[in-house]
Amino acid sequence: MGLGKTLQCITLIWTLLRQSPDFKPEIDKVIVVSPSSLVRNWSNEVQKWLGGRVTPLAIDGGSKDDIDRQLGSFTLRSAYYRCYYCNKDYEYLIMEASVVLFHGHRLKNSDNQTYQALNAMAAQRRVLISGTPIQNDLLEYFSLVHFVNAGILGTAQEFKKRFELPILKGRDADANEKDRQAGEEKLTELISVVNRCLIRRTSDILSKYLPVKIEQVVCCRLTPLQKELYQRFLRQAEPLDSLEEGGKMNVSTLSSITSLKKLCNHPALIYDKCVEGAEGFQGALDLFPPGYCTKAVEPHLSGKMLVLDYILAITKTTTDDKVVLVSNYTQTLDLFEKLCRSRRYQYVRLDGTMSIKKRAKIVERFNSPSNPEFIFMLSSKAGGCGLNLIGANRLVMFDPDWNPANDEQAMARVWRDGQRKTCYIYRLLATGTIEEKILQRQAHKKALSSCVVDEEQNVERHFSLGELRELFSLNEDTVSDTHDKFRCRRCVNGREARPPAEDADCTSDLSQWNHCFDKKGLRDQVLKSCWDAAVSFVFHQRSHEEQKGVV
Repeated sequence: MGLGKTLQCITLIWTLLRQSPDFKPEIDKVIVVSPSSLVRNWSNEVQKWLGGRVTPLAIDGGSKDDIDRQLGSFTLRSAYYRCYYCNKDYEYLIMEASVVLFHGHRLKNSDNQTYQALNAMAAQRRVLISGTPIQNDLLEYFSLVHFVNAGILGTAQEFKKRFELPILKGRDADANEKDRQAGEEKLTELISVVNRCLIRRTSDILSKYLPVKIEQVVCCRLTPLQKELYQRFLRQAEPLDSLEEGGKMNVSTLSSITSLKKLCNHPALIYDKCVEGAEGFQGALDLFPPGYCTKAVEPHLSGKMLVLDYILAITKTTTDDKVVLVSNYTQTLDLFEKLCRSRRYQYVRLDGTMSIKKRAKIVERFNSPSNPEFIFMLSSKAGGCGLNLIGANRLVMFDPDWNPANDEQAMARVWRDGQRKTCYIYRLLATGTIEEKILQRQAHKKALSSCVVDEEQNVERHFSLGELRELFSLNEDTVSDTHDKFRCRRCVNGREARPPAEDADCTSDLSQWNHCFDKKGLRDQVLKSCWDAAVSFVFHQRSHEEQKGVV
């Protein structure tokens, strides 16, 4: 993210509209399909870089008649337009034009309606843009490659048999040497095929042009209330019994996961279930403090919320920095609002209920240095992609997503072109809980992506694919379950004795990060001041060392 994919595509589009080896335009029309929240941004970028040379047509909603009229003008005129319309009658997009797909990783499922509609377009040239092409599995990667170059990897079944199964078998932590060797050979073969139609660049290119980014994974201890509620739920709900044969998750399992994730954020999020006496929370109401009320957030009842409270307070009193708060749950954003009101912090909030036009206005206002808003609250599903929030240089990911690409997209909102200050990313996790297990699953997926897309050959195999059952356990005797799983060879007697190797792949392999059991190893003064609140362990890394004289 942040490598200028939009500008590169505008450059490509303009070139193809103006010239070819035959001294005439190579293409006549272009359709750019993007998430609705970014349609106006694309239109603005076209105007910014091409001025009045083209007339972009932006469609991000409206009545059927309006869309008919606008698309009619698009099909009749020989000019470059860009349009978005992916929510209703997909046949409107079936026309002859070159097509550019922004955030193309959303076409990860070749069976969904969007994919099939876009694939039906009579487009001779297709460009798909994504900073995170592999999100969960290799079959999603196949769908993206197949869209831009149909048949290069065969059918989905052929791909699965030829590439996916042997690669995953070789990537498993329990794989024998023969399986590993076979997996590496298939991985090399896959890379050689896909590289015919893939251009891949990493964030390393940005290092000399952007300020330093300090990313920190912060393990936060559960409070006594959280721990008691967590243990009670595991005893009463018995979520392990709901796992199907082969480790598949059903509705009951997913419900249990959601309950535990919300409990990790704050007990207030499962309070209603306790009042109802829902499965896993029978009698749990008695565990809450006398007179407990959900109208006001009580940070001291949640380890993560307490650490967040400290981060905000210290940032506010010791710096002039602004903060972006990100969560997967709108209920958690509600808690953030209560916290801000009680602390008298000025804030703005963006979630799925906000109109597209209003989103652009609040982003522009927040990014203005003269604007007083201290905090930007963001729903990761509504604004995790494409938004430019360089008005802030600190971002807190309050809860992890199963899909590492979603977290990466959200965390890239502040460290991007135009940022002038050192960026601090805080990823908060409840120590020893399901959140650490989710992070570990992310590590496995990112290692797979690193091998396939970035051709990293020495990514560690830390986790077996058969560890789903461990989700429903609580490791009370650890400062970091994730660090325990790494079986770190750089630590001696609970201290990091050796730094990561200079050529370590810190992008995809968390085990190669610096880490600390106390605040002495931290450079971030804000997090240092927060340690005694509830922090038990921190993984941390810098994007690069600051280069003097480079602006």
